[in-house]
Amino acid sequence: MRRILAASLLFSPMLFTAAVSASQPAIDASAPTELRSVSTGVTLPTVIHSTNIQFPSDTFREKIPNDAELVLTLSVDEKGNPQNIQVVSPIDKFLDARVVDAVRQFRFTPATLDNQPIPIDMTMDVVLQH
Repeated sequence: MRRILAASLLFSPMLFTAAVSASQPAIDASAPTELRSVSTGVTLPTVIHSTNIQFPSDTFREKIPNDAELVLTLSVDEKGNPQNIQVVSPIDKFLDARVVDAVRQFRFTPATLDNQPIPIDMTMDVVLQH
């Protein structure tokens, strides 16, 4: 019994030292250090130029309720120009075509990622008022 106790007392400082050295973080000096830039995030495009759409008032007042909403999907390119405009919720073929033509003339500040302009897809709600 004394031999086991003496042997365990002799080995216990070694086990303690081994446990301490194992808890130290290993540093590999040969590993390449990679720098990663922090993203500034995405900023969305905003309308900076729009056009008013004029319609023959009598024709559309009867057909279309006040505050009718036309939903479009479009892409805004790196220069702020609208591309690929499509009507999601149509109201009237003639009216939809006039709105799409007007939105083609809109200009946007482009979306940015890490302060660089990027193309982005978006949805636009156009509210029609009498």
